[in-house]
Amino acid sequence: MATEYGQGYGYPSGPGFHEAGAEERRHRLPTPLRAPIEARSWREFGYVMSGLPVGILMFTFAVTMFSLGMGLLITFLGIPVLAAALAGVLGFGALERARARGLLGLEVAAPKPLRVRKHGALAWMGAILKNGSAWRHLLYSVVQFPWSVFSFVVTLTFWAYGWAMLTYPLWFWVFPMYGGQGGLQLYGDGAHRIYLDNPFEITVTALLGLLITMATPWIVRALTTVDRVMVAGLLGPSRLASRVVELESDRGVVVDTAAADLRRIERDLHDGAQARLVNLAMGLGLAKEKLTEDPQAAARMVDEAHGEVKTALQELRDLARGIHPAVLTDRGLDAALSSVASRCTVPVQVDVDLPARPAPAIEGIAYFTVSELLQNISKHARATRATVDVWRVENRLMLQVVDDGVGGAEVSGGSGLAGLAERLDAVDGVLVVDSPVGGPSRITAELPWRG
Repeated sequence: MATEYGQGYGYPSGPGFHEAGAEERRHRLPTPLRAPIEARSWREFGYVMSGLPVGILMFTFAVTMFSLGMGLLITFLGIPVLAAALAGVLGFGALERARARGLLGLEVAAPKPLRVRKHGALAWMGAILKNGSAWRHLLYSVVQFPWSVFSFVVTLTFWAYGWAMLTYPLWFWVFPMYGGQGGLQLYGDGAHRIYLDNPFEITVTALLGLLITMATPWIVRALTTVDRVMVAGLLGPSRLASRVVELESDRGVVVDTAAADLRRIERDLHDGAQARLVNLAMGLGLAKEKLTEDPQAAARMVDEAHGEVKTALQELRDLARGIHPAVLTDRGLDAALSSVASRCTVPVQVDVDLPARPAPAIEGIAYFTVSELLQNISKHARATRATVDVWRVENRLMLQVVDDGVGGAEVSGGSGLAGLAERLDAVDGVLVVDSPVGGPSRITAELPWRG
């Protein structure tokens, strides 16, 4: 570090900084070195830089219109002014969601449109003044401005100083050649001046700039994380609205599932027990006609009808078990799952550890979940053994079915597991499939207890 007294000159040149071939080797750079030149970092930098002018516009509009509207509330004019303010911040919210989507890759759904039950300006103003999403947009317009100022200053400071210090060896010659100074001035008064003007100091400056430059993308990423939270929390649908949409979707799944089950029961009755009972009635009618003419033939027909009755009863029992098994109602999951396991084509070990019985609806879903998973093992897994574990964790009912089969099970569209996952989701349940090719398969289901 050189100290100059009076007027003087520094060194006319300094060490260079060579970066040839960096573009070709970019993919070989470690993440800390690659972060400052990644497209994501530049997009986040652009988001922060553009956030300040947008924030100024939103803040000015929101505060001006809201203050004017509140001041005019003593007259009728305050209501349309407030409605216009809320409508304006809704427009700014759409701009912010688009900016977050384009620069941050953040997908935030738009809030539900206004529900205006009647036609006319008064109905529209009443609807927007009662809209919670519009007021959250107004809050965002106010709080985003000071945060955008802070983010802008921090980002620009770190970015500018980092790159300036990193590239100092490239433009060091500007000062002694064109500025008449010895280099980058750190201190100066009438008596003396301090410059960075020798190779060691220039190298240290560049290394310090490299550290700041590598740290800046992570600082910006932390700042934009706050922006992500604000955009998602204040500019998207409310939690209540999202929950309503989720429940509506789940209700649709439940209705579709119930309709499919009814169609299945109707088909099974029509093609199975009903057809057998029709044949039984016809056989008994023929036996009645032959009873006086050929008693032996009539006896054979009655014997065949007796067999048909047994088969029809067995089909009705199977059908009733598929609707809701009596053993589940009478003795609970342990006995019901043991009964299902006994019908599986591979040996199944069942372990049920429950302090009490859950709600009947949850118990039924758990039973049919394990039943379908064991059917899949019998049909597709080519396993030699399987285990079923059922236990409770706090307010959740846990099911796990494991087999040593060939694996490869996936929750894909149209598969049985996809339908099972939809059924569980309809009651706030979760299905997790871990089934690598070659096995083993481990399928875990989580259901609310609701005891």
